[in-house]
Amino acid sequence: MKKIEVNEVFKEDWNRVLNHIANLFFEDSKIVMTADDAELSFRFQHSIDEDFTIHTACELLADGVQYKSNYSISYDTEGTEKEQGIRMKRALSHVMLDVLEQYTGMTQTWGILTGVRPTKLYHKYRKQGFTDEEVYAVLKKDYRISDSKIALMKEIVERQLMMIPDLDEIGNELSVYIGVPFCPTKCAYCTFPAYAIQSNRKAGRVESFIDGLHIEIRAMGKWLKENNMNITSVYWGGGTPTSIEADEMDALYKTMFESFPNPENIREITVEAGRPDTITPEKIEVLKKWGIDRISVNPQSYTDETLKAIGRHHTVQETIDKFWLSRNSGMNNINMDLIIGLPNEGIEEFQHSLDESAKMQPESLTVHTLSFKRASEMTHNKDKYKVADRETVTEMMDMASNWTRENGYVPYYLYRQKNILGNLENVGYCKPGEESIYNIVIMEEVQTILGIGCGASTKFVDPKTGKITQFHNPKDPAAYILTFEEAIEKKIKMLDELYK
Repeated sequence: MKKIEVNEVFKEDWNRVLNHIANLFFEDSKIVMTADDAELSFRFQHSIDEDFTIHTACELLADGVQYKSNYSISYDTEGTEKEQGIRMKRALSHVMLDVLEQYTGMTQTWGILTGVRPTKLYHKYRKQGFTDEEVYAVLKKDYRISDSKIALMKEIVERQLMMIPDLDEIGNELSVYIGVPFCPTKCAYCTFPAYAIQSNRKAGRVESFIDGLHIEIRAMGKWLKENNMNITSVYWGGGTPTSIEADEMDALYKTMFESFPNPENIREITVEAGRPDTITPEKIEVLKKWGIDRISVNPQSYTDETLKAIGRHHTVQETIDKFWLSRNSGMNNINMDLIIGLPNEGIEEFQHSLDESAKMQPESLTVHTLSFKRASEMTHNKDKYKVADRETVTEMMDMASNWTRENGYVPYYLYRQKNILGNLENVGYCKPGEESIYNIVIMEEVQTILGIGCGASTKFVDPKTGKITQFHNPKDPAAYILTFEEAIEKKIKMLDELYK
């Protein structure tokens, strides 16, 4: 724990932002007003002129050395009280980041950004009429983002608009996420609603959950039909939705196609078959029966020892075998995931994963950087899991970027997470034309995502204002079984308020 002394009492949300900036440099930090054992001492100054210009300054005293930074930014309008707070937090972050970079010698390529969706910021300025050059200038000067990351953002935004030309109008439609909360086992890094299927099946929760899911799909489909609402994309996630039996999958897809309006106009349906140990010829036949050929077969790593360490009870060979089973059975759009920074993995192991990926050439490859999520087993037992240092994970991300370019892939979406190794990012790459519509619309928050099933979050996006409201279904199967009907009523009420 790195104790950081500041010279004034900031608002709670201001402190939180400054903590995020400090944590880009140190694993953990705590901001205090006074502390004899504080390792760093910050002195901030901040003011706003009558012409709406914000001035901030920061002095950092560390190890007997003083580091200084000053920053000013002008706005055309006074802004609301909330906007003023956001502006000031950003300006304070700017000077704090600057002095910490001076002190540590580290450069944060994402600048002051600590949020999940960097490309949403690029879209914001694009929709305001900024040219690419003007967007670059703002991201560089006011957010301190590096040239390489700005170039990545620009390339992704261009790719998204190529794939979805009506991206700015797509808010008049919505997409659907359907959550099936079961997996063979739970991975050590995972915080998704994922419950061991065998124990839940013995307890009768799997059948009861599926019964409730049929009812929820029908109820939400009825509202969508009655309100002539088009569906852009459907994503079956979880958990692992291929954990259930083939006949159970078949019945659910039948309900989906019968209940949803104009299913022939749905642009994309994805089934997250991420765990290779859940894929069978019978389940693939069910997918083919309903015309679903976009699935995931996720290796995460091609080292058996790593898979054991993170709790994935399948082998590397099983991943390879299930990929080719899927491919040879007619699955024409397969995504695979790799994770940078898994326990005990370095350059050699990640290069091996890339070499194995080259043999399969999936339509898309999502490269994640390991994140220590608060609720994960890995976070609770950090000493048990030795992970790569910042320089190594950065080199691995560069390896992934070079490999995808050499193999004909393009980046089309990215997102970031708190406590992500090396302050890096997760990037979705694909062969041109194979971009996932769902991944784009959920990351850019351009339309409502209607969540159905266990652990599913509904994100209501107002098509006029862009205002976002969320509603969460219960994560636990037992709780879902008891409350899904109440959740249906609440979501229908919120849909009525938004679209009627």
